[in-house]
Amino acid sequence: MKKNESPFKLAVLISGEGSNLQAIIDAIDAGELNASVEVVISNKASANGLNRAKQAGITAVVVAPVKGRTREEYDQCLLETLAPFTPDLIVLAGFMRILSADFVHAFADKIINIHPSLLPAYKGMDTHQRVLDAGEPYHGATVHFVTEKLDDGEIIIQSRIKIRPDDDAESLQKRVHVEEHVIYPRAIQWLTTRKQDLVN
Repeated sequence: MKKNESPFKLAVLISGEGSNLQAIIDAIDAGELNASVEVVISNKASANGLNRAKQAGITAVVVAPVKGRTREEYDQCLLETLAPFTPDLIVLAGFMRILSADFVHAFADKIINIHPSLLPAYKGMDTHQRVLDAGEPYHGATVHFVTEKLDDGEIIIQSRIKIRPDDDAESLQKRVHVEEHVIYPRAIQWLTTRKQDLVN
C-alpha cells in the first residue's frame, strides 16, 4: 500500500450472524483487503454480528425500527447515523431490510449486496429450496450494486457451485456461504482498486 493511499472506508449493515462481516474483517487483518470497517449497523439489537464488530474494535450501532415509522423515516435515521463516518462504500451483509429510493440515491453506486443465487435468476427469498425444486444443476452467490429494484443492479462477481444429488436446502446454504466469504472481500478489494485508478 502506498503511503498516501488511505484505506477504503466501509460501513457494514447487518441483521444477524455477521459471517460475511467476519470474512471482511479477516481479509483486512490478513492484508488481503485495503479497507477499514468504520462502523457496523444493525436493525436488530440481538444480531451476533454486533459482537463480532465489538471484538474487532469496530464501532457497533443499533438503529432499530420504531412502530409507526415509515421506511423513509427509518432510512433517514440510518443516513444520519452513517454521516459522521463518511463511508466510501455501504456493504449490505445480511441486512434484512429493503432500502428506500432516497437512501439508494444518497449513496448512488456506493452500495453493494451479496445475494445467494446466480443473479438475475432467483431474486428474493428461499433461493436454496427454489433452486432445488427447479432441478437446477448449479447454484451460487452474486455480489452486485444496489438499485431501487430488489436484487437488481450491475453484477460485480459471482461464484458457482455444482449441486450434488444429496444436497438439501441446508447443505446448499452452507456451501454457498463458503463461496460468499471468498467473493465478498474480493469484490470490495476490486472496488478499492477501481477507486484508486479513478483518483490517479
